[in-house]
Amino acid sequence: MQDLGIKEIVIVGGGTAGWMAASALSILLRDPSVRIRLVESEEIGTVGVGEATIPHIRYFNQLLGLNENDFLRKTNATFKLGIEFANWGQVGESYFHSFSPYGYNMDGIHFHHFWLRHLKKEGAAPIDAYNLQSLAARENKFTHPKPNAKGSPLASIEYAYQFDASLYAKYMRGVAESRGVQRIEGKVVNVNQRAEDGFIESVQLENGDIIEGELFIDCSGFRGLLIEQTLETGYTDWSHYLPCDRAVAQACESAGPPEPYTRATAHSAGWQWRIPLQNRIGNGHVYCSEYISDDEAYAQLAKGMDGKPRNDPKFLRFKTGIRKKAWNKNVVSLGLSAGFLEPLESTSIHLIQTAVARLMTNFPDKLFNERDIEYYNQRTLAEFEQVRDFLILHYCATQRDDSPFWNYCRTMELPDALQQRIEIYLENGRLYRHDNELFSENSWFAVFEGQNYRPKRYHPIINYLSDEKLDERMAEIRRATSKCMDAYEDHSQYLHKLVRSA
Repeated sequence: MQDLGIKEIVIVGGGTAGWMAASALSILLRDPSVRIRLVESEEIGTVGVGEATIPHIRYFNQLLGLNENDFLRKTNATFKLGIEFANWGQVGESYFHSFSPYGYNMDGIHFHHFWLRHLKKEGAAPIDAYNLQSLAARENKFTHPKPNAKGSPLASIEYAYQFDASLYAKYMRGVAESRGVQRIEGKVVNVNQRAEDGFIESVQLENGDIIEGELFIDCSGFRGLLIEQTLETGYTDWSHYLPCDRAVAQACESAGPPEPYTRATAHSAGWQWRIPLQNRIGNGHVYCSEYISDDEAYAQLAKGMDGKPRNDPKFLRFKTGIRKKAWNKNVVSLGLSAGFLEPLESTSIHLIQTAVARLMTNFPDKLFNERDIEYYNQRTLAEFEQVRDFLILHYCATQRDDSPFWNYCRTMELPDALQQRIEIYLENGRLYRHDNELFSENSWFAVFEGQNYRPKRYHPIINYLSDEKLDERMAEIRRATSKCMDAYEDHSQYLHKLVRSA
């Protein structure tokens, strides 16, 4: 019987995407006869500015069997409880998008409906009073989940990491190489295709070496060496929805103990990230070149930094969108090769992670079934569109009219699915999670409420509760949430203990 199994996998490009893919495939493909090789050039380098993540990365690390304390030490990582958004609804306002839920759902109805009704009472507490991670972030505290605290918010604490992306890629390389992945240094100068169907047969390096493969994974960044330059797959441009097209990044010295959250501050033509690590602060300004020059964008970034710069500014250009086929023939694109969604909600690494998982679900044999490839591409597009719509919400749900950029964002035409979500929420506060999408009802509510989108009504079913009973329930939830703070410790001290023990 003919062996149709894939035996030769070639990853073109390193960085976060390439080494994450290599690490995961080295674990998930248990057949010792499968060879995984990664080709990268020290000359080309990587983008490597994304430093914040979302909780799903913990499951990826667990899959790889990583020791968390060792991971924290080697990547200069800090813990992340969520993102603080400043100046998005109105200048001078801020809100917190937490990884943890608000209160707890009752009688099958989301908690925010009860809060919306309770809010009509004078002196009602703000929504953050019912969110454990929001309270912890304000006090710069952290603790790990307490699985034995049954029925308590402490049992299911969600958190992510903030780390040095270049160190993370290096860490993933160590994991992959320890499991047999072969790294090949060299710059790809030619790509060879089969004459009959255009499938990639091999890549040729500058020194003349030919690297043959059966499955190729393109992690070459924005240029898409295989997926675009060779296969001419095409790109769907979403910059009319997300108009920022440039970024400038620069690290600075720390101004104090690192906070357990990322900050995104909106400016006149974009926004600035602030990501505190153990040894420095990562900063960047994402902006739209139609409304601000590079020099002006950097001046805004420098003005908003906490300490002395530690390196030269790094300017990047990008176009928000997605490859028309993330998988084309025998090439699967990952990371920036597959598409780009700005890092406003720290989704870049997550999209690499889910793409690797999706590839394993639909892993091919040498016949490369076209229906599997179509399904992979459909699911990739659906995931990108769902994340895209959530990002768009941050821009369109604003009352800012102080610059041409915000006037455009506030009035732009929206995707139909997003427009429907907004209209439903503004009418009766209802939120839906489609197809197990990444961002939950809690996340959508955080942005809606944080940016002053208040619905006309709440869910009618909760009117069965008397005012007294509702007050009693809300007070109890608030007391329980506040009491949980006793289990938290100072984030910096807690982190230092873990790193020291690694």
